[in-house]
Amino acid sequence: MRRHFYLACGFLSLGLGAIGAFLPLLPTVPFMILAAFCFARSSPALEARLLEHRHFGPHIRRWRERGAISRRGKKAALAAFAFSGVLALFLSPFPWCLIPVAAALIGGTWIWTRPE
Repeated sequence: MRRHFYLACGFLSLGLGAIGAFLPLLPTVPFMILAAFCFARSSPALEARLLEHRHFGPHIRRWRERGAISRRGKKAALAAFAFSGVLALFLSPFPWCLIPVAAALIGGTWIWTRPE
């Protein structure tokens, strides 16, 4: 049962990552890292395919080895967080607009402190 749960979560993460490749505010690589995590617990063959992928494999391996995020990835994530925060400030009423801004600050700080 647990294996099927991880397999389903892996495919869901893979699908969200694929959608994120085309939508500018949805991240791709974090979903691929999550998919690799889930596939490691459910399907070693699918995990191996992700690790050998020419675009996502290096990011997944770098994350597993050192917890590292590339400088380009950091810049893209921080730009998306900033855009989302500004958008929330303009489109949400006052007390509610602070929630996405706080989430962006917390998430952005965490990403910024990861090694490269």
